[in-house]
Amino acid sequence: MDITNYNQNMEKDFFIHESAYVDERVEIGEGTKIWHFSHVQTGSRIGKNCSLGQNVNIGNNVKIGDHVKIQNNVSVYEGVELDDFVFCGPSMVFTNILNPRSEFPQRGSEFYLKTRVKKSASLGANCTIVCGHDIGRYAFVGAGSVVTKEVPDYAMVLGVPARIAGWMCACGNRLSFHADEKSEEKTTCTKCSRHYTKSGNKVEQL
Repeated sequence: MDITNYNQNMEKDFFIHESAYVDERVEIGEGTKIWHFSHVQTGSRIGKNCSLGQNVNIGNNVKIGDHVKIQNNVSVYEGVELDDFVFCGPSMVFTNILNPRSEFPQRGSEFYLKTRVKKSASLGANCTIVCGHDIGRYAFVGAGSVVTKEVPDYAMVLGVPARIAGWMCACGNRLSFHADEKSEEKTTCTKCSRHYTKSGNKVEQL
């Protein structure tokens, strides 16, 4: 939906706080809410039922899926893509240029290293995602961690730099794996009873 004239008295199926700014050629899905002092830049697309908290910046041409929650003080720069149900904790940080120099500006999509945060991943408060590294489905990045390499599906990563410290169920409960007689690791979530198998750093839901 083009909301170039969103400030006019028009019917709309999303909410934008009066202090927020939305540029031209932006698409916003049904049920999405954009709160105080946020800015959505040209060419970006935001899906259905998303929540953008206070002081959130969405860069040019950014794609955001459905049911995404972005907490206060987060900037999602061009080159970053968020799949459905991604959670971005307060003040977490994305980057899009690996070696920035103020003296030698690198502007434009040809300079940006792309980062994709896959379905239902959670990024904890104050963590940093160094550009060019994807975050797997249902992965969990701990608060304050610094991601410098790709994070596998269902992995929980902690620290600086972030390292795998465990595995998470889709429901958000921590998993505990045990090898069976064939040396194949399997587990069942103690909270929701989902079943998983693990081989090396690859976890799959059965």
